[in-house]
Amino acid sequence: MGIPTPKAEEKVVYEGKILQVVTQDMDIDGKVVTFEWARRSPGTRIIVSKGRKILLNREYRREQGKWDYRLPGGKVFDKLIEYTAFLRDGGDVLSAALDAVKKEAREEVGLEVDTLTHFATSKNGATVEWNLYYFVADSYREIGSINHELGEVIDVEWVDISRVLELIKNGEFAEDRSVGVLMRYFMVNGYI
Repeated sequence: MGIPTPKAEEKVVYEGKILQVVTQDMDIDGKVVTFEWARRSPGTRIIVSKGRKILLNREYRREQGKWDYRLPGGKVFDKLIEYTAFLRDGGDVLSAALDAVKKEAREEVGLEVDTLTHFATSKNGATVEWNLYYFVADSYREIGSINHELGEVIDVEWVDISRVLELIKNGEFAEDRSVGVLMRYFMVNGYI
């Protein structure tokens, strides 16, 4: 079977505040097939370590109906329309993600991040386009003040790596993409 090639421009068939549904006709060996996927503005996550401890958020997640541990982070753009306009204007998403993760670190966990390294970008897959940009805080200062958004119920905790592995094993750290990236970070840095 051949590789799909675009036959027409993308069409947005639904657009909400954070998500749009897109279709595009593709040619596959002379046959036209309509592909459909969802697009969401990208997000960020930050890995902050101190010795053998990692900074995690313990958040109440409405969609799960329970508490969940996760890496601090958030959206790169508050609205999808901002993201699509940014792309149309040729914006650099990695640079925007870098700015967003610094803002999230300040507001969500009370850190002023001086230097960051891009560690990984997680792509969600073929039917949902939602990238997460992961950064490692190389140097930071604790500023203490936290400014959570309305509806965010978050406790900030320094968690020993052995405990993080337990949380992953028993499902209390449920964002699987972040689990994969965090496990890679642990391996690269000799923690496991």
